[in-house]
Amino acid sequence: MTQVHAIDLSRLTAPDVVEALDFERIVSAMKADFVARFPDFTADLESDPAIKVLEVAAYRELVLRARVNDAAKAVLLAHAGGSDLDHLAALVGTARREIAEATDTEPAVLESDDELRARAQLAWEALSVAGPEGAYLYHALAADGRVRDARVDSPTPGTVVVTLLARDGDGSAPDDLVDAVQAYLSAEDRRPLTDTVVVDGATIVPWRLEAVLHCYPGPASAPVIEAAHQAAEATVARLHALGHDVTRSALFAALHRPGVQRVDLTSPAADIVVAPAEAPHCTAIVITEGARDV
Repeated sequence: MTQVHAIDLSRLTAPDVVEALDFERIVSAMKADFVARFPDFTADLESDPAIKVLEVAAYRELVLRARVNDAAKAVLLAHAGGSDLDHLAALVGTARREIAEATDTEPAVLESDDELRARAQLAWEALSVAGPEGAYLYHALAADGRVRDARVDSPTPGTVVVTLLARDGDGSAPDDLVDAVQAYLSAEDRRPLTDTVVVDGATIVPWRLEAVLHCYPGPASAPVIEAAHQAAEATVARLHALGHDVTRSALFAALHRPGVQRVDLTSPAADIVVAPAEAPHCTAIVITEGARDV
């Protein structure tokens, strides 16, 4: 979903309505107010009962201000989550997708906040009837909860090629998913009459992550290795997208956790450059501990 140049919400400065909280500043203001009302008050010891009452009141005000901050964030697309985000997305006609239906023992699996937030940003693109790239991307992602990512290209005038990356497995789109998205995009109220839409699955590029971590001397290296493994899993998941190269620098950044002195990255041996209709898929993450050399 990198083709359409939507605003990067993570790069927005913090909104002015969200206040920086400072307990000591609130206590000081309350003390000053109290002294202004009772000039004869001179006890300023932390153990004084009056000071304790002011500290309790200051803490309650701090909690209230934090609640106001949370309420302000709940109406901002960049910060809202859960049902608050559902309501914001509903304003632009976008509902959270169901990834897997509920069973007798498990609740339904729904798309993440980040995915819903990204689709809500694309919603305005879908209003166009001229078949822009963003509209096709929005509808491709909305067509089926099994779609993880999509890419839109027009190799020739009048032909629109939509490439799908599936959510399950290595990302290969099954035939029934391709057919479902094809039918959804071909509806007369979504596709301009002059467009021919072709939907296809992504080409999957398999790769392995193999690394040796050399840790600093310490009581235990297992937590360090585990932290590196978790960071690697998060990075691998982020890289599993259409047209997203696998760079060694990104992997080094993920593996170099606090406590790691050196990273020997044996695989991949070089950056993996993928085409727009390709998606990298990590088949294994193998992280071992090497000898300590410091």
